[in-house]
Amino acid sequence: MRSFVESILLRIFLGEDDRAGSRPLYEHIVKLAREHGLAGATVLRGSLGFGRSSRLHHEGVLRLSSDLPMVVEIVDREEAIASFLPKLDGLSASMLITVEKVRVLRDGPGVSDELNDS
Repeated sequence: MRSFVESILLRIFLGEDDRAGSRPLYEHIVKLAREHGLAGATVLRGSLGFGRSSRLHHEGVLRLSSDLPMVVEIVDREEAIASFLPKLDGLSASMLITVEKVRVLRDGPGVSDELNDS
């Protein structure tokens, strides 16, 4: 049987060249999310974008920009996202973070309990 679970989508916009020490910042965020026990995280690389600087970052034949736009998406329960947000404080001034309510479709018996509507 299909059911919807109210959840939160955390979306973090950053640049491919943003770093956390010696590792890419997007990788650092995903590892923090896993250590925090969140349901999952996905990293998406953009082919074109601009941010605060209004400088275009794009992937072309010659790859003119190495600092492509990146997005980290994490979906979990509201409480889990709220307790994770402080871990992002101070990582980068250039990150843009959005949070929105989403409905996750769960289907059938034996569906994972990662996203319980507590």
